[in-house]
Amino acid sequence: MRIFLLCMLLIFVASCEEPFDPYLVSPTNIGYLTDSTKVSDLKLAFPSDSLATYIGGDEFTGQINDIDVYNSEGIKILSLTPFEALDSTSTIKTVRVLDDQFRTELGVSRSSRYSDIRSNYKISSVQNTIRHLIVSVDDINAYFTIEKTELPANMRYDMNLKIDPIQIPENARIKDFFIQWY
Repeated sequence: MRIFLLCMLLIFVASCEEPFDPYLVSPTNIGYLTDSTKVSDLKLAFPSDSLATYIGGDEFTGQINDIDVYNSEGIKILSLTPFEALDSTSTIKTVRVLDDQFRTELGVSRSSRYSDIRSNYKISSVQNTIRHLIVSVDDINAYFTIEKTELPANMRYDMNLKIDPIQIPENARIKDFFIQWY
């Protein structure tokens, strides 16, 4: 009887483990893709998805060749930029998240609002560019872009204006969501 109870207890404990989430974004991985995954191993990280690589004709210009990941329905879900173009041993430098299913542990995704970022993470910096704000969150190696059309009119056109995180409207929509590995 003791052996039976012990076996049942072990089965119960083993079944309590959380299942792996292929859409979880963390500082070192996005699903099965990690910061140390080589370009040659991408098929292992995305076994049921399609990978498409654009190979530019003139590598002299220093263009990086992005690798696009499409799901089984043909929808682009991620765009990966390797450290070195045309090098199968290179690792991934930047991941552009294009699908709303990918979320951080605290629920921030591409469809989130600025308030979701601000309430869940410490904003590391805000960069002011011509058309966008770049909101960096070093805790998760991420940055988000927000179009300047989301800002009040007096903040849209001055690129030299230093924008504080509290000046960005809470309901501002995220345009792009990137993970960057160094």
